[in-house]
Amino acid sequence: MSRPVPWIPVVLYGAVLLGGVYYAVIGPGPGARTAGYVALLGALIALDRREWRVTPGVVFALRVVLLCGVAVLDESGLSRVLFVLVPFLAFFAYGPTVAIGLGIGCVAALAGAFTLSVPHWQVRAEYIGDLLMFALGVVLALAMAAVAVREQQARARLEGTLAQVAELSAARERNRLAREIHDSLGHHLTAIGIQLEKAEAFASLDPESSAQAVSHARWSANRALEEVRASVRTLGPESESEPAGLSRALADLVHHLDGGSRRITLRTSGVERRPLLVLYRAAQEGLTNACRHSAATDIRVDIAYDERGARLEVADNGVGFDPADEGFGLSGLRERVRLAEGTLAVDSSSDGTVLTIEVPW
Repeated sequence: MSRPVPWIPVVLYGAVLLGGVYYAVIGPGPGARTAGYVALLGALIALDRREWRVTPGVVFALRVVLLCGVAVLDESGLSRVLFVLVPFLAFFAYGPTVAIGLGIGCVAALAGAFTLSVPHWQVRAEYIGDLLMFALGVVLALAMAAVAVREQQARARLEGTLAQVAELSAARERNRLAREIHDSLGHHLTAIGIQLEKAEAFASLDPESSAQAVSHARWSANRALEEVRASVRTLGPESESEPAGLSRALADLVHHLDGGSRRITLRTSGVERRPLLVLYRAAQEGLTNACRHSAATDIRVDIAYDERGARLEVADNGVGFDPADEGFGLSGLRERVRLAEGTLAVDSSSDGTVLTIEVPW
């Protein structure tokens, strides 16, 4: 585990270094021990200034060895405070259990050192105070390490959550664009194909109908290009690209698909409060499937408005399909309807298919 607060050891090293040098200057005077003291503290600072490509245990053991060397060369007694770093650093390298054990060991080692070097230290207030302050420092170091680890874990979880949100947002946008391409371009390409077939069939028999079919195909191509440009321009919520009027947009769709061996009728009732793109796409999907796959000769599009919302029904007399074979278009439409808090129902048999959508305002 990496150490989230690398500045703490460096600050302690620096403070002890300045304090020890100051004590040597005003006391016995700088000498070889002072030079060694400074060199070892410099090595500790350098050790904590970079990441080492070795196991954490090796670096931790090297720190402990250097700390012991500093304590041996220290004439001021200040270096004992550095040993609070032993449980602090062990917390990141080995976990809380080992760190607490080492913290207890450091307090016990200081008490043992007092026992060996200071007669009757147990009845001297300054040494008892030093031991208590050192024990308090160990507790604070462990608490700080625990807080730092929890903060690091929380940050990692947050980053993971943000990455998941970004991935889900990107996936949702990709799905939305895929639905737009399928529902918009797919419909218009179907319409172009139908009208060009009609134009080819009537080219010699009815030039006027053939020319009209070519005109309808050209309209569908232009409409497809406009919708592609709108999608590229906005790349935003679906409501930004809703048609200006659902009834008028559906009338255009029916007008450019009707004709030949196929009859399409459109009926509307009620008052349209606002355009609903999901119903426009539903009508496109229903008409596209009826014209491309069902071999229908009669298609009916009914839309009704009331105070609660709108209801669209696309019915044909085609050959129907197996609901288990539902394709991308219908599955994408189900997602659109779900996001609009509406309902979708498909009833298909050999006598035809009825697609029903209800969406609230």
